Amino acid sequence: MRILSYNVNGIRAAMNKGLIDWLKTDPADIICLQETKAHKDNVDHKQFTDLNYYDYWFSAQKKGYSGVAVFTKIKPDNVVYGTGHQVSDDEGRVIQLDFGDIRLINAYFPSGTSGDERQTYKYQWLDEMYVYLEELRKKHPKLILCGDYNIAHKEIDIHDPKGNKKSSGFLPEERAWMDKFINSGWVDMFREVHPEPHRYSWWSQRFPSVRLQNKGWRIDYINATEPLRERLKGADIYHDVKHSDHCPIYVELK
Repeated sequence: MRILSYNVNGIRAAMNKGLIDWLKTDPADIICLQETKAHKDNVDHKQFTDLNYYDYWFSAQKKGYSGVAVFTKIKPDNVVYGTGHQVSDDEGRVIQLDFGDIRLINAYFPSGTSGDERQTYKYQWLDEMYVYLEELRKKHPKLILCGDYNIAHKEIDIHDPKGNKKSSGFLPEERAWMDKFINSGWVDMFREVHPEPHRYSWWSQRFPSVRLQNKGWRIDYINATEPLRERLKGADIYHDVKHSDHCPIYVELK
């Protein structure tokens, strides 16, 4: 099972930058997208089904905002839209698919960069998600959570940790949530394979040179519960794939 997670920062914009041609290279069996910023009806989604993907969309009520989608060549046994938390579901932040005994959760965590109100909601969302996942794990012990977490966990995950100590996405409270999450029995699949520094998944668009200079953040993750650790076959970040200000991340399971 090859799983890929990618914040496309607008699926139509990414399609205009060559996303479909890249998908033709068959990069994964399951493609989890975040920040689609579109409803299925507003996208030429036949381009995805022509590549033999089943497509599942959970879009925000607000047009041009948030949203997640999954394109998969393996038909899921079940699809769950949302988590039952109204604000999160209105913003189209979580979609879940069952593949045998594995539940895959594709999530777009809120950003707090637009101000205090959204930062406060981000903390609320994190707390709600933690409790939700703890409950879900009782029924589905084999979980995979992938997506844009909008948090750089450790200093190794950000190019300038000292300069960003007070930046949303690297605040002590956010990093503490990641500590609690990982310590509760989740495996950071990329770090299992790649302990090296300077591996990032997002670069600011405000300064185009930062991607060339690799001054980035690792804020996209594929995490799995402990029972799946032994099935990890490989993981990577595809930093040279450029349809977005993020790049795709990848995991392969036996």
